[in-house]
Amino acid sequence: MKAIVQDRYGTVDALELREIDRPQVGDDEVLVRVHAAGVDPGVWHLMTGLPYLIRIAGYGFRAPKSPVRGNDVAGRVEAVGKGVNQFQAGDEVFGTADGTFAEYVSAKATNVAPKPANLSFEQAAAVPTSALTALQGLRDHGEAKPGQRVLIIGASGGIGTFAVQLAKAFGTEATGVCSTSKVDMVRSLGADHVIDYLRDDFTTTARRYDLILDMAGNRSLSTLRRALTHSGTLVIIGGEEGGRWLGGTDRQVRALLLSPFVRQRLRTFVAKESAEDLAVLKELIESGKVTPVVDKTYPLGEAAEAIRDLDEGRARGKLVLSVRPD
Repeated sequence: MKAIVQDRYGTVDALELREIDRPQVGDDEVLVRVHAAGVDPGVWHLMTGLPYLIRIAGYGFRAPKSPVRGNDVAGRVEAVGKGVNQFQAGDEVFGTADGTFAEYVSAKATNVAPKPANLSFEQAAAVPTSALTALQGLRDHGEAKPGQRVLIIGASGGIGTFAVQLAKAFGTEATGVCSTSKVDMVRSLGADHVIDYLRDDFTTTARRYDLILDMAGNRSLSTLRRALTHSGTLVIIGGEEGGRWLGGTDRQVRALLLSPFVRQRLRTFVAKESAEDLAVLKELIESGKVTPVVDKTYPLGEAAEAIRDLDEGRARGKLVLSVRPD
């Protein structure tokens, strides 16, 4: 089968479209014929091996432990392991797996769910990692409640576009922060207010928020806390400003250390792969409350270009690889 493979950490030049063996399906896995694969920042981090912290975390110290990139998938079940009874060959599914930039991937049955009926495979592949992160950030860690004021920093990105829609689905007053060229798009997602950070600084106004989701990672804790109510919640999702060793995780650690000593709740987390939460998202999508924003699709062989576009901030919403069967 064809796959996007890398044998060393590096830039997009380290990626190669190559013929490799089809993966074997384990007892608790399903073999998925990939129709589309989502592109998210985690792909860039595993491609470059940055920050170095991820190498120490077990992804491979000198070279990637798993050579095939990609984490989000949508496709059809080709085969099931002997311990799997909730899926059968031919089922359309979406979810997460290791190595989705390929024609086939083995996924844990607990990490995939039936694909939303009203989505194409390309749209469905845009959902898992970003939407799971937005859902768990708002619901579990932000504890969003109807009527609250929610500020979403990075509202035009992959996670942000889902966060705006989910915040509205939870009954909150949602404010998105983005650049000038993306204001209209964020407003079209249902945001009650949109702040163009190139023109306005939300931290200098009198308006305070009950919950802030920060995906941008370029503002200090003290700056973000000024925009919170006295008992508000800050949820930090990722961060790209911390250098080659920590990559922004130092700010997250400082938030967790400070939180017990202030009234405001300062939180961070890593999203969990969950078939149950994928089912929640499926219901919201099929009801029309959430729709993935797919900016552009690329053929599998142009994975490097997709990752480059993502890294350079060109995406509005999600970028997706189309891996159509022959």
